[in-house]
Amino acid sequence: MEVSDLLLDRAMAIGARSVAVVGTGKNVGKTVVMRAIYRAALARGMKVGLTSIGRDGEANDFVDAFAKPRLRLAAGTLVAGALGALPRSPALEWCESTEIQSASGPIAIVRVRTESEIEVVGAPTASGLRGCVAALFARGAEFVAIDGAIDRIAALRGEDAVIVSCGAAGSTSVEAIAAEAGALVALLALPRHDDTSAALQLEGALTPMRAAELIARGERRAIVVRDATRVTLRGRALLGALDRLQIRVERPLHPVAVTVNSVGRAGSVEPKALLHAVRAAVALPTFDLFAASAA
Repeated sequence: MEVSDLLLDRAMAIGARSVAVVGTGKNVGKTVVMRAIYRAALARGMKVGLTSIGRDGEANDFVDAFAKPRLRLAAGTLVAGALGALPRSPALEWCESTEIQSASGPIAIVRVRTESEIEVVGAPTASGLRGCVAALFARGAEFVAIDGAIDRIAALRGEDAVIVSCGAAGSTSVEAIAAEAGALVALLALPRHDDTSAALQLEGALTPMRAAELIARGERRAIVVRDATRVTLRGRALLGALDRLQIRVERPLHPVAVTVNSVGRAGSVEPKALLHAVRAAVALPTFDLFAASAA
């Protein structure tokens, strides 16, 4: 079975009709993962919808201007994207405009008439993303792929399966890449508070200073925050806090898999070593689309 099919299966195994792909940073292969899941869903005869938290699909990266993989969309694909970024082309059929706003104007729902490459600028907020996904389903989408953003995980929905992409773009240390992926998955996988145990409810954020105070006093109650965005610890600090505190959320997310990219602009790492190191760090099925391998 193709790796793309295995990724799609991971999402569908939890009953999700949508999947969000987030990266540990830029240029870790997130667009390649999106494209693979999209094509796997098409191959199964699904009517697919696409949107993003922010921006995706442009020929060059919006921040650093490097060329990036394109999203080439088949006829029949539904897209929720900003009017200001969508091409004025007979290749797209306008379906409806929404009241959801983005930096590039209101979000519209369009259907691809003929195979096209387009830029998808989606809603930047949680409520906007919910509206985009709902509109895509209302127009007949059977599965929705969401291009996520690590700095906007507040927009992820509890109904989404989440796939994390990591790679050598920011580091050529296998250990550092694996640790970063492990910390992000641990954050996204914070469990729901079950209401049966004593809890300390935090109205604001669990900051590094607050976590240190709780650890120092030997806090044994569950520390409950609204969602993963209210935990501001990262990396080793987060993993250390998780060893000493029972951190719980009211609104859990559902990470189901991790992908790796062993090649970055600054260098590369040994693919198998990265795959297995990340698998050990995240305790989730881990895939390398470029090497067509899994762990």
